[in-house]
Amino acid sequence: MLDLILIKAPVYLLIFVRCFALIMTLPLFSTRAVSRIAKVALAGYMSFFLMGTADLTAYNSFLGEDGAFSLYYIMLLIGEGFIGIIIGFYISIIFAAFSTAGQFTAFQMGFSAASTYDAMAQVENPLMGQFFNFIAMLVFMQNQWFQRLFLGGLTSSFKTLTAISIAECHNSLVTFMLKGLSKLFTDAMIIALPIMGTLLLITVCTGLLSKAAPQMNLLSEGFPIMILTAFLLIMLLLPSMSDFFVRSFAGGFKNLEDLFLSIGGQIK
Repeated sequence: MLDLILIKAPVYLLIFVRCFALIMTLPLFSTRAVSRIAKVALAGYMSFFLMGTADLTAYNSFLGEDGAFSLYYIMLLIGEGFIGIIIGFYISIIFAAFSTAGQFTAFQMGFSAASTYDAMAQVENPLMGQFFNFIAMLVFMQNQWFQRLFLGGLTSSFKTLTAISIAECHNSLVTFMLKGLSKLFTDAMIIALPIMGTLLLITVCTGLLSKAAPQMNLLSEGFPIMILTAFLLIMLLLPSMSDFFVRSFAGGFKNLEDLFLSIGGQIK
């Protein structure tokens, strides 16, 4: 194994940089709870297994016969790292939609002030945002999307996507990322809209009743009512939310594959 890596060291290092950049930006793997030694080891093993299937013939003119490092090779390493960051960042956008939906829900039910540090998202996040994020991560692992990403998406990216193609087709990449950011808020609103709409109706009804009968003081009772109603709706809608999570992941991976194919087709 080590002899083969030393023989093909320039190619192996290019593959390693993309795998390591992907692991460092992926949800769950990018957290501090995962040691850096484990990340480097996982990226190293992945690079060794992908070395036989990766198509890096576009780099032959830049590697040199003796395999010596050059300025062109350093730029290729930066480009490979950029590709890994793009893939990991797009997966993070999908998870950010669920976290954003939790923030919308928490704001409507009065939990927006209850914010703690979310180790998975590595930001300050309301409790409901963390809850939706954990549910999305469980669905992601249960449906083996990590295996599909590493064995399918990463392998196909080496066949169609190179640092040279990224430089030549940067307009398609920018459009793709902007569409992903817009889809983030769309998915967040779809997830949170049933709960937010119901809680808004409760707030309006409580305000009208308290205006008609001030002695009832319903506004002080509206806070626990909205919390109980929100948790009841989450319990009832959780199966549908899980199905929506699966569809979001499937759509995100399909968009990544379409991006790889489109950039590969433009280069050809």
